[in-house]
Amino acid sequence: MESKAKISKIEQYIIDFIYKLRKEKNLNQADIATIIGVSRVFVTNVENPSNRAKYNIDHINALADHFGMSPRDFLPEKAII
Repeated sequence: MESKAKISKIEQYIIDFIYKLRKEKNLNQADIATIIGVSRVFVTNVENPSNRAKYNIDHINALADHFGMSPRDFLPEKAII
């Protein structure tokens, strides 16, 4: 039996934000992987709810730079508890 990996609410928010951004920009997982310097499998694992992989600050910074955004744009306006 496979159980869902423990991902905090803030981590899930960031994963969801990047997923939506990827879809809006018509990009695939390999495109995101290239931007942040990882394998496509890593992005697949991040988007898979039964995996513990997650984006880090360097990934967020690289995506923000690529899309002309601030790293702050990847975070919610208020803390998520």
